[in-house]
Amino acid sequence: MSWTARSIPDQSGRTAVVTGANSGVGQVTARELARRGARVVLACRSEQRGAAALDRLRSQVPEARAELRLLDLADLSSVREFAHALPFDRLDLLVNNAGLAAVPYARTADGFEMQFGVNHLGHFALTGLLLERLLAAGGARVVTVAGMAHVLSNIDMSDLAGERRYRPLIAYASSKTANLLFVRELSHRVLSKGLDLTVAAAHPGYARTELQTKGARLAGQPGRERMLRLAGDVAGSSPDQGATPVLYAATAPYVQNDAFFGPRLLGVRGGPGRAWRAPWARNDLAAGQLWKVSERLTGVVYPGL
Repeated sequence: MSWTARSIPDQSGRTAVVTGANSGVGQVTARELARRGARVVLACRSEQRGAAALDRLRSQVPEARAELRLLDLADLSSVREFAHALPFDRLDLLVNNAGLAAVPYARTADGFEMQFGVNHLGHFALTGLLLERLLAAGGARVVTVAGMAHVLSNIDMSDLAGERRYRPLIAYASSKTANLLFVRELSHRVLSKGLDLTVAAAHPGYARTELQTKGARLAGQPGRERMLRLAGDVAGSSPDQGATPVLYAATAPYVQNDAFFGPRLLGVRGGPGRAWRAPWARNDLAAGQLWKVSERLTGVVYPGL
């Protein structure tokens, strides 16, 4: 019998932060964690969209303990403000879900290429700033939402800003490789110190969410946007199905450090299982290099690691 959201163990007494919880996989993840008793923080960039998502969650799970807090991963000052204001001494789960896919070239408030800045650097900084509270919980988890698109591109350490040549899809793929390298390096550091923290990755397959079409919309390509939406309708899974590997990584027993989960059926749909990982996303040297670069760019140094 395939693992589903109904398989989630009781989460009562646990506190979770889910980034990008206003729509798609993030919204489903927050809802199902709340349904199983977790206190959930919806970390969203837009107050209006975040408030609407919180209302939806409460209508679907009337007993939910949930709240909205603003977080803009494209602005490191916002990341620091979010972490500083979070009123919990311990945190049991951090789901690094928010992201951008194949959007036109832009820079974050701190000058980073937007997809690398949001998908990787923002979450790198957030995790580091919350690390002491995660370690204080005992048995906490960090789950980063990567993607099978990582198979399209390694990460170019010499051109993280995408200045020499920017191709939206390749930049997205590189940021997903960065996600997996981050999970690998953090896992190694946690294990080497004997810390009680599980760090894993998951991907939703091809889920019908705003992520798939936003890049085309921002680029002013309505024909491509319609094509992507049609592809999602034909071949994609629902956000509920797409969230299942993420929820598995976040809650299932016996999840190991550096595990990577996705849909079983060709990595597109189906119940959660182990996901394939390109060789460059398993490169320990690259993972260590990216870590050092990320510390320098964000100014966030992980305490004790």
